[in-house]
Amino acid sequence: MTRSAPEIEQAIDAVRADVARLHAELVRYGLVVWTGGNVSGRVRLSDDGSGDLFVIKPSGVSYDDLAPENMILCDLDGAVVPGTAGSDRAPSSDTAAHAYVYRHMPEVGGVVHTHSTYAVAWAARGEEIPCVITAMADEFGGPIPVGPFAIIGDDSIGRGIVETLRGHRSRAVLMQNHGPFTIGVNAADAVKAAVMVEDVARTVHHAREAGPLIPLPQEAIDRLFDRYQNVYGQSADARR
Repeated sequence: MTRSAPEIEQAIDAVRADVARLHAELVRYGLVVWTGGNVSGRVRLSDDGSGDLFVIKPSGVSYDDLAPENMILCDLDGAVVPGTAGSDRAPSSDTAAHAYVYRHMPEVGGVVHTHSTYAVAWAARGEEIPCVITAMADEFGGPIPVGPFAIIGDDSIGRGIVETLRGHRSRAVLMQNHGPFTIGVNAADAVKAAVMVEDVARTVHHAREAGPLIPLPQEAIDRLFDRYQNVYGQSADARR
């Protein structure tokens, strides 16, 4: 795949707009407080992902002040692309983690991190969320796994995300003592996963408080996941 300069600029602008807009969804669903959390989106420029870029929010900026022009463009090493809009600001403190995921999981087009209350509570216990409701089977294909504890600042968190989610059905991981990270085919898909992981974290928490949980059989999980991923929703013809 070879893109012309205007096509590249158009692709960057589209991802900037998506990422800026999607941060409002984190606020709308109560997944973040103050300036915590972040959404990023890949700008696909190559078939193998090696020459791609990604867009992420600036560090410590109010959600009310986020706009496409202050989203920050980075390469897959996490370095800010100089001379681009927003390049005079520091990117999110989670940039290195996002960059590591994009480098090592070329299928991933979006990454989200939140500090949503119930998901963080499971992470604080270092406990996976068991698959005991059909919504979890549909969306995540099984339990929500726990990733290793890692200090923010370098790519340690990214390594933990990749090690935990590679080969796993789940698009969410609970980084121990930290919180949830989610991935998706694009930024919107990763935001959906962030919304859904908090929803199931809350539901399963309350269910366990009320009594013993009833695990779903693996056969049922497999069937539910296959149906939701491949049959549920509008057909390709109906979407046209």
